[in-house]
This record gives sequence, structure tokens and C-alpha cells, in this order.
Amino acid sequence: MASKKRRTPNVQNDSWVVIAAGSVLDSQRKDSEPTFVRLRNPATDAASLYMLSGGGGDLQLYEVKAFEEDFRSWFVGQTVQRDGRLLFVTPMDPLYLILPYSIKSGKDGKFQPVAQMVMDEEFPACTRLLSCVRSLASMHHITDEKEVGSLQFHRYSREKTMAWLKKKVEKTVLVLKKKNISVGEGVKSSTYVRVKMESDSSEEDYLSYAHGLISEYISQDLSKDLRHHLQLPEVTSPKETEPPFKKRKLSDKPVEPGEDYTQFNSGDFARKPPKKLTAAQKNLAKADKSGMKTMSSFFSPQVKGEKK
Repeated sequence: MASKKRRTPNVQNDSWVVIAAGSVLDSQRKDSEPTFVRLRNPATDAASLYMLSGGGGDLQLYEVKAFEEDFRSWFVGQTVQRDGRLLFVTPMDPLYLILPYSIKSGKDGKFQPVAQMVMDEEFPACTRLLSCVRSLASMHHITDEKEVGSLQFHRYSREKTMAWLKKKVEKTVLVLKKKNISVGEGVKSSTYVRVKMESDSSEEDYLSYAHGLISEYISQDLSKDLRHHLQLPEVTSPKETEPPFKKRKLSDKPVEPGEDYTQFNSGDFARKPPKKLTAAQKNLAKADKSGMKTMSSFFSPQVKGEKK
């Protein structure tokens, strides 16, 4: 589903082009408006922009990534939008974001209520992760559990976490094979993923490639532990094992959030500082533009009676 996100009326001519799953807007509940939230990125430990959609205990987490290229813009209505980024909103397993909190709270070796584990003064919205679909039901994948009366307590388990991440890698391998995605050394193109025969890639190639994809959602230390758990050789040149899409000019880094985001039709995105003009651009700026029509004039509604 492609949609355009427009900012509040007090800021004119500012919008973004967003591609999102239809499920983002499917819910009919009044309290299910998609909301941008600042959360701690599990891989970088820094702030990143995510989206929550749904209501009650049926929230769905989405990651927000921006693909961008130099000198790109969009025509939105009768205006030209200078921010030419294309935002992608895709479903994400909330357990990835809960995992760092579980690891941190598990350092003292004590069992704790999950609500006490997932707390962050810098990112208070993290508590909403516990309302995501199956979040609480999935805690057994990364923690040991203990029940005391009607209460349930959790403690981080490295063994369970490695087993859970290994399953994630194995499922990713199955998808790569099903779609005939090239993962071996033959992938040299910087602009596309070449399809080739499955026999060209070894099982280790697939595991290593899938490990790299999963590592985008976990810390560097956890990624190293997972590589050892999968019995994969140490990486000597990281660039050689990066998935092809990581080598493209287009960026898919998590969107860094600004100070405040609320509803789907409001908020802001961090902007890059203006780039220095080239000599040709400077000369063009000095040219006499009197008598020239603006770009927008070619797209304005035709006045009745005016000849084409």
C-alpha cells in the first residue's frame, strides 16, 4: 500500500511518500491510529523511528526505513517536495527490541516481572512493546520463566536466545532458497541481486548470508555469539559477506527520529544539512531568470478559455 504522509497544516508543502503494508490501516478501532514512536534500536542502541498500529493488546510493531538517492524529489499535488526519500514501513518482531532489556536486567541473575524488565527513562514508549501481538507469549524464547501464584517472572537465558535466533536464521535460509536468491561469491553487482542455480551456493553461504540479515536487528556482541553458535567461520572482510542490497547506493538505514512524533499524519523527520553547490549550479543560480516560467506553472490548472 502506497500512501502520502502530510504534516500538520502549520507547515506548508511538506510531505513524504510512504509504502506500508495494508495492515497498518486495516483496523477499524478508533484507538488504532498508526503512531510513530522513538525506540531504542537493538543493533545500535541509538534512537530510531518505528510505528505502532492497532489497539489494546493487539499492537503491531513496524520498522521505518528510508531509501534515498541524491537529487531526487516528488511532485505532490501542485507542489514539489524536496525531500525525495521513499519511506518503507514493514512488520517487525517486537521481541528483537525487548531482547536488549532482557539481557540488561538478567545481569544480576534474578527473576523479574516483565514490566520491570522493559523500562527506559529515555524511551518511555518501550513499555508499549509489551502490548504487541504475542510479545508476552513469546518471552519464553529468550527467558527462563517462573510462576509464583498468579504472577510470572522472567530471567534472561542465553541458551534459549541462541536457539531462537538460530531458528530465525534457518527460516531466513528457507526463504532465500525458495526465492533463488544468490548468496555466494558470485554476487558482484552493485545494483541488483542476480538469480542463479541453488547448487552454486553452499549451505554455509546461505547461513552466513542469513546471519548477516538477522544481525541487523541484534547487537554486535550477540551477532558474534550467534556466528559461533552457528559454527560459521570468522569474517575477515565484512564487506565481502554483506547482502547485495547493503552495497547499493540507496540507503535503508533506520530513520533517525526528531524530538516528537505522534499520529500517522503528523511528525517530522531529521533532515540532512544542505550540500555545497557545484560550480555549474552556482553559475545557474546567477543566471538572469526574468521572463522564465516556474516549474510549477506547467502543472497549474488550465484557466478556462485559455488555448492549449
